[in-house]
Amino acid sequence: MNLFCQQPKHLQPDQLHMKLHEYQAKELFGRFKLPVPEGQVAATAKEALDCAHALGFPVAIKAQVHAGGRGKAGGIKVVANIDDARTAIDTILGMTLQTAQTGKISKKVGKILIEKGVAIDRELYLSILPDRATASLMIIASSEGGMNIEEVAESSPEKIIRVRVNPLTGIQPFHLRQVAFGLGLNGDGFKSFCGLLSRLYTVVEKNDLLLAEINPLALTADGNFILLDAKVEVDPNALFRHKDLAATYDSSEDDPLELEAKKYNLNYIRLKGNVGTMVNGAGLAMATMDIIKQAGAEPANFLDVGGGANAEMIENGFRILLSDPDVKSILINIFGGILRCDVLATGVVEAARKIGLNLPVVVRMEGTNVDEGRNILTESGLDLISATDLQDAAEKISTIAGQA
Repeated sequence: MNLFCQQPKHLQPDQLHMKLHEYQAKELFGRFKLPVPEGQVAATAKEALDCAHALGFPVAIKAQVHAGGRGKAGGIKVVANIDDARTAIDTILGMTLQTAQTGKISKKVGKILIEKGVAIDRELYLSILPDRATASLMIIASSEGGMNIEEVAESSPEKIIRVRVNPLTGIQPFHLRQVAFGLGLNGDGFKSFCGLLSRLYTVVEKNDLLLAEINPLALTADGNFILLDAKVEVDPNALFRHKDLAATYDSSEDDPLELEAKKYNLNYIRLKGNVGTMVNGAGLAMATMDIIKQAGAEPANFLDVGGGANAEMIENGFRILLSDPDVKSILINIFGGILRCDVLATGVVEAARKIGLNLPVVVRMEGTNVDEGRNILTESGLDLISATDLQDAAEKISTIAGQA
């Protein structure tokens, strides 16, 4: 994997992950001779029913959204006849799916994957992802695959196998044997698994993947392996080398507020807290979130307006913060360098007047034209709470959070 890649033009620089749908991941795996079930993706009930009839029963009907835990949330059904298939398709296609991984954001199912049923003997877990602490690729496997793998990792960590591979030397036979032995495989199953793992590593290496996860990896009743599920994340910085993968990007899966922020070149990531933040600089943003946590509250977002922000960008950022119904207060923390404090203050005042400010806002500014900026806030007549330093800002946010 090349760590020094140019940013693809069609993706925003704040997009940290590029995820594939399950059916797209399986198409990728299939090109590398990895065993995947026969199936077809459908966007209408008729397409899905026709596919189920052509495959023959039983079939699995699977919601295609970027989230794990679909089975527990009702997004996956295995059916044995056409009537049950029709009911399951009508239920899943178009449903609003919320899982442990989607958080507070529900996802509408626009496509479903219809797959031929498989007679399962054992379910395993297998994944490969970067381990940044050791600059290696980590193979993670378990004999306890399936929907409850997170519980296995927490309650029985000894059942999780971890094998690190130096990407400069690549995967070696001893790596394959170590994982296969750890899973308790032998005979033909041992040999078949080693070949499968070797090909999966090649997929990760050749396509610059940040994650390749198979859960479950099924061992069938006739002794063959098959990938029943597939989760893939691609390094967005490498997509200029993989135009076929870049073309699969599905913006409908993004958070609406994050999509809105991208229109204005704002680096915004929605979180689960109730204190909105606006800062200039990624490092300052991380420090600000730490301050909020130490104050006993939770940050609602990461929002970096950048060093070259103007009043319009401040206004758009402010509007996005206020569009999140979970935000109960806002902390603005700006160090005025390229972005002068008077420009920030002007943007905040204009935004507050246009949008209608109904939340407490704490503003901490330091740097270029800080006195002018504070005067603009004071003379605005708006209920903007000025903080003199980080400690003062933390105390005021703590008070507001406690009142909330």
